[in-house]
Amino acid sequence: MRIIARRTLVKFAEGLRGRRDQPAVKEALEVWFHHASRAQWKSAAEIKRTFATASIINAERVVFNIKGNDYRLIVAIDFEKSIIWIKWIGNHKDYDQIDAAQVEYD
Repeated sequence: MRIIARRTLVKFAEGLRGRRDQPAVKEALEVWFHHASRAQWKSAAEIKRTFATASIINAERVVFNIKGNDYRLIVAIDFEKSIIWIKWIGNHKDYDQIDAAQVEYD
């Protein structure tokens, strides 16, 4: 899968500098990116086989748990074009304040 844009993940992890969990979040995002970029998902069911804890919001939106569910990553996926768009990333508390089906990355 092609992921747009990896720099969003890198920027988010860099923004956590000075926090104790920053290295773990950075590693978790790198692991997610590694698996997702090599995947050839054609359906939400295939995502669930790779990431059992992923939440399928609708036909194109998926929420991934990052670092043991401390953080959430929302993506939009076009299975036909094999593209993943990063829509939002943040902590669990902030996630509870948004609409995962509608949120867009600033």
